[in-house]
Amino acid sequence: MRTHSNAQTNAHINPLTTVRNLGILAHVDAGKTTVTERILYTTGTTYKRGEVHDGTTVTDFDPQERDRGITIFAAAVSSSWDGHRINLIDTPGHVDFADEVERSLRVLDGAVAVFDAVAGVEPQSESVWRQADRHGVPRIAFVNKMDRAGADLDTAVASIRERLHPVPLVVQLPIGTEDGFTGVVDLVRMRALVWADGAETAQEGPVPDALREEAAHRRRLLEEAVAERHPAALEEFCDRETLTAATLTAALRDLTRAGDGVVVLCGSAYRNRGVEPLLDAVAAYLPSPLDVPPVRGTHDGTDQERPADPAAPMAALAFKVNATPTGRLTYLRVYSGTIEKGDTVWDAGTRRTERVGRILRVRADRHDPLERAVAGDIVAVVGLKSARAGSTLCAPGAPLVLEPPGVAEPVVHVSVEARRSTDTDRLATALARLTEEDPSLAVRTDPETGQTVLSGMGELHLEVAVERVRREHGLEVSVGRPGVAYRETVGEGVTGYVHRHVKQDGGAGQFAHIVLDVEPWQEGEGEGEGKGEGDDKDKDAAGGGFVFRSTVVGGRVPQEFVRAVEAGCRDALAEGPLGGHPVTGLRVTLTDGRTHVKDSSDTAFRTAGRFGLRDALRASAMVLLEPVVEVTVTVPEDAVGGVLGDLAARRGRVTGSDTRGGAAAVTATVPLAELFGYATRLRSRTQGRGTFTARPTGYAPTPTPTPTPTPTAVTRPR
Repeated sequence: MRTHSNAQTNAHINPLTTVRNLGILAHVDAGKTTVTERILYTTGTTYKRGEVHDGTTVTDFDPQERDRGITIFAAAVSSSWDGHRINLIDTPGHVDFADEVERSLRVLDGAVAVFDAVAGVEPQSESVWRQADRHGVPRIAFVNKMDRAGADLDTAVASIRERLHPVPLVVQLPIGTEDGFTGVVDLVRMRALVWADGAETAQEGPVPDALREEAAHRRRLLEEAVAERHPAALEEFCDRETLTAATLTAALRDLTRAGDGVVVLCGSAYRNRGVEPLLDAVAAYLPSPLDVPPVRGTHDGTDQERPADPAAPMAALAFKVNATPTGRLTYLRVYSGTIEKGDTVWDAGTRRTERVGRILRVRADRHDPLERAVAGDIVAVVGLKSARAGSTLCAPGAPLVLEPPGVAEPVVHVSVEARRSTDTDRLATALARLTEEDPSLAVRTDPETGQTVLSGMGELHLEVAVERVRREHGLEVSVGRPGVAYRETVGEGVTGYVHRHVKQDGGAGQFAHIVLDVEPWQEGEGEGEGKGEGDDKDKDAAGGGFVFRSTVVGGRVPQEFVRAVEAGCRDALAEGPLGGHPVTGLRVTLTDGRTHVKDSSDTAFRTAGRFGLRDALRASAMVLLEPVVEVTVTVPEDAVGGVLGDLAARRGRVTGSDTRGGAAAVTATVPLAELFGYATRLRSRTQGRGTFTARPTGYAPTPTPTPTPTPTAVTRPR
């Protein structure tokens, strides 16, 4: 069996074809971090196996990660295998940190999706898979924990096929089951790889006699599945009725990179079984920076492409910012060009130049200095003062703006205040640094109470943030009870709502007359039908969004004023009439209007749009929306009754149940506000044997009565 490459060459002299930028994706506890640790150990990057339960892992280096035994922050590491440079990011599996996964996927070329051999596809597995789909990231699957009781490769593959809908291309057959799992049959080369207890590498040999017939059958199924989807493989299959290992490997590479199939491998990372074939698959099947399309950006409104070429103008995307005792680290994916130590770069977002002080090859919390980074590299740089996650850094003479990663809307908030009044300024500084490092956190001041409010993606997300304030800044803080982020939407709108904005206080006046229709709208509803001038739509966290269109005819409202009305309407969405929550899920149509030859202006029509829609919403029947999540509760079968009753008391709606390995898994849709403290309640109900996971599914109407709109006049005197 091949060992790791002794030629630990620097990435800047490696050809780009040997670079692999990949992430490890999975549900919490599927074994992502253990897979990462074994990769580092197998490639010779580390010389001791890190263990999650011992708190000795490389990538889970934060004290909270080691205390909680979960990955919280995406960690980048770099290693070499068989002449390939592997830049790897270990991502969090908990739903509260899905934004870390989103930012990582934005800069990756490929991914390894890790699945539990017993549980198969779990809720967060599905979420991160969909995220990878959105970014078009090719991936291979690794079914981990094959040594567990109840582990079954075929069952896990069936759940991948049924829940994620890829074409799984299984290239291995396990040797032994559960505790007796000792190795795999490589169906591509038809050989056996067996790991003896305590062995560092696999022993290669012929396929065991007992598995020869089964291996031949599965190899035939693999050949047929590949030939169906790959023209060159089909041609050879028709001529020879079989595929050579070289043809099969090339076809698997093409299908993986095109997203037409997912190679599936298996193993037990904890026992170090199956890691070397996984690394071989990463090198063989996942794309290099040259295999993905050139990165696209904009400059002065025009689309531009930058090739993965060290000689091209430099363009890089910052995807993570981390303040460390040694300085502020900005993690970059270099898409084109070369960055050298001491270079001046242009931050396209802040429109200012920055100087790169140092460039570092990253290994989680340890770093090796580099003189330069080239296209295809993932590195950290020191010296950038204003770059944020999502910032584009480029050559000053060739500006470009790359699309930043999306940031999810926070759904949970808590009030935070310093226990000592003298620490108020220090708390503000600490929170500002947190939001700089994690864009999915938000800080605001409540206008009514004056309290500082910290918002995030879930209870655990906020717990981790507050604990960082306490540990890293030595602050004593008081935290209020968590609350959820509500939204408002239109239940029944109004038609022909007239608003006139008139202002005359000397000099040029302001005049705008508009007529609005307001109605409910859901994503996908009526798209492409009846669109008028100025049609536009935005999506938001509530899953609905906002659509604005104009049906004004005869030039009664010029186009520049139509755009001003739309901008004013968007301003009005910030605060709804029920409780000042953001408004979503509505369509606004400008049906008529009037102008004044001297007093009409963009400002007048924007003001009319803002106040006109605000008053129209007050005249509409509004509905309050609350965030809801899909919860999967796994408990012993004798505890199911109590769990169902508790979910019903929390306004949960059970959508399914299943039995996995002697335990029952109940799936329900529950309002997020009802889940605060649920982990503690579940443990007490099940004597510590119950667990649950949750993932956001959008917003739903609250059961509270909808306030009756106050009658308002629809016309105003001039």
